[in-house]
Amino acid sequence: MREEHMKIVIVGHVDHGKSTLIGRLLYDTNSLPEGKIDEIKKTCKALGKELEFAYILDALEEEREQNITIDTTQTFFKTKKRNYVIIDAPGHKEFLKNMITGASLAEAAILIVKAEEGLREQTKRHAYILSMLGLNQIIVVINIFDLSKYTKKKFNSLKDEILKFLSLLNLKPSYIIPISAKEGDNIAKKSKKISWYKSLTLLEALDTFKTKENDINKALRFPVQDVYKINDRRIIVGRIEAGKIAKGDKIILLPSNKMSYVNSIEVFNKKKEKVEVGESIGITIKDPLFIDRGQVICHTNNLPKIASEFKAKVFWMAKENLNINERLTLRCATQEVGCSIKKIIKRINSSTLEVIQKNSKRLEETEVGDVVIKVNEPIVIENFNNVTELGGFVLVKGYDVVAGGIITNTP
Repeated sequence: MREEHMKIVIVGHVDHGKSTLIGRLLYDTNSLPEGKIDEIKKTCKALGKELEFAYILDALEEEREQNITIDTTQTFFKTKKRNYVIIDAPGHKEFLKNMITGASLAEAAILIVKAEEGLREQTKRHAYILSMLGLNQIIVVINIFDLSKYTKKKFNSLKDEILKFLSLLNLKPSYIIPISAKEGDNIAKKSKKISWYKSLTLLEALDTFKTKENDINKALRFPVQDVYKINDRRIIVGRIEAGKIAKGDKIILLPSNKMSYVNSIEVFNKKKEKVEVGESIGITIKDPLFIDRGQVICHTNNLPKIASEFKAKVFWMAKENLNINERLTLRCATQEVGCSIKKIIKRINSSTLEVIQKNSKRLEETEVGDVVIKVNEPIVIENFNNVTELGGFVLVKGYDVVAGGIITNTP
């Protein structure tokens, strides 16, 4: 049997302790490389500080100097139940695109709120993104920096405020847990200092979550990344995003609608009879068809949609406004095609949730838009909740990623 893995994302305001929480999770589960904690202690001592768990992630000196986490990084820890991949999503406004990328990969989320400050604008914006991406396995941790002054009454007051806001997003957290990331309270062990809290620790709560439905049972989705020509053989390479494929299977390539049969399956110079979701593979086919990057290989039943126009929800991240009919590039899986926003049905403030304007001509930075996208040539798409890789996309202007989005309505 395969070991069970779950991807989780940590989101919240930049100063509310995400990196410290991740460092503590790695430390408390004995997931740090040998000698790493001694290295961190030496660094902190040289800086005249106590042990800072955040330094475990801040490997680059420039990140330490800025005191912000720049990249979406992935770290790993293990409980008795399963392996976890933590996607650390940055809180800094400039790195929203990294946060969207991280959250779109996750099966569960931890939303961190500093007890002394409560809900901040970034916290609300990140919660909106969790809602937009359909994440419903959520733990809210209230990170208490001064345990001696924090009471059950204050915790319940903040808990009510958080629940009230999240309900506006149709988000219902499974747990709200008081923690101290710095001291390790209620992370792996119950806290004696927060004795009035009687429920699960953070690790216990995470272990109650369920991994996504096994995508091996879904219909085959195999976006073509490239075609290699080796010794007069054309090998089609890519990653299986859903389902499975076997030698001899009848396949169709979309959007061209060409059909053939799988002649061989190759993984690292080895022949295999069948492969499944998550594997990066190469295949050869029976017929000498012209195939290039961006096509999607499927079985001939239960096909995805081919569309030139579709509805989507877009999170605009560029400083310059998005204007109707502006030329952009859309990237979805391995597909890349020119596009424009045909209609902005409504503009939404991602922090207050206010509908700013209906039938607008523009989107501004950090706003969300319900839009209609028109692509220059037909592409293969899915609803985001069915196959994430064919339901999520980014918009590019020049060389910059200016928006992230999800497909909400396929034709």
